[in-house]
Amino acid sequence: MSHSILEENVASHETPGSKFFPAFLPTPALEAEAEKRLAQFPDDQKRSAVLPLLHFIQHHHGFISAEAIDWTAERLGIAPIKVLEVVTFYPGFRQSAPGKFHIRVCRTLSCAMGGSHELMEKLCELTGIDRSEADAHHHPVTVSPCGKWSVEFAECLASCGTAPVCLVNDDFHEAVSADKAEELLGKYPD
Repeated sequence: MSHSILEENVASHETPGSKFFPAFLPTPALEAEAEKRLAQFPDDQKRSAVLPLLHFIQHHHGFISAEAIDWTAERLGIAPIKVLEVVTFYPGFRQSAPGKFHIRVCRTLSCAMGGSHELMEKLCELTGIDRSEADAHHHPVTVSPCGKWSVEFAECLASCGTAPVCLVNDDFHEAVSADKAEELLGKYPD
């Protein structure tokens, strides 16, 4: 299968976090999920299943690869570029492997005033992450050299009264000041 247009537009490059996620393969569970999602839509609206399928893929594979885009497009009967448009539009979809523990730090006003930028600096210091090459839109995720950790800023995580807040994978943490960063990381051993 040719990936020429995808290879030019998808940021699915290897990261140190890649070792924690399985390569994309259409598994029986994925096929069952696709059938379940496709059955929810009329035949002429199958493309509406793109978001639930991409969420399922990212949950199990860590990110959306070019192979996952091709598979999704084929299952939905649409061009791969239509799936890529969705992946690149929504900031919740990742195009390269995060760390085993992915930390999203809220950066909106309440959290910024509460110290989220200082929290991000401390997390990077403790995990060895260099965010100097981070690009908030195209490459927001930065992975530690060991692959265990990754960080990115997130828009509002909806807990302004307990700022700063963050998510570690799907675990929500409130009032995480920079001086609590080491304690936070300690909750996630190897």
